[in-house]
Amino acid sequence: MKIEKEVIFNVNKAKVWELLTNPSITKQYMFGCEVLSNWEVGNTILWKGYTEEGKEVIYVKGEIIECKKGDKVTFTMFDPNMEIEDIPENYLNLTYELIEINNKTLLRLTQGNFATVTQGKKRYEESLKGWEMVIPIMKQIVEH
Repeated sequence: MKIEKEVIFNVNKAKVWELLTNPSITKQYMFGCEVLSNWEVGNTILWKGYTEEGKEVIYVKGEIIECKKGDKVTFTMFDPNMEIEDIPENYLNLTYELIEINNKTLLRLTQGNFATVTQGKKRYEESLKGWEMVIPIMKQIVEH
């Protein structure tokens, strides 16, 4: 149970990298969440947003496993608000890989393995639905 998506953006790789790593841009498509990280291996990554009441919430936390800035990043991810145990076995990996082809960029997104985590089926379905909502917005932001 893995999510694998390939999306072509009609812009160069640098613009897609910016889309994925700039908090003021992620806030526009990732349900109001800013991605916070220095993109160094071993360091944290947080997706921070606010509730309707204005309370700050960390919606996703994890650690950078691999990062080749501008090309590829892999990080672990866990929603601390789910009522499941915060143990390494419940973290998922998400990889963004960027390949530039004729001034366009292919984003290869891989998330999983949902089969190995608690509530895997539910988390898989929610993530799949989330990506289907977010990807068109990502394209719209970066291509206009």
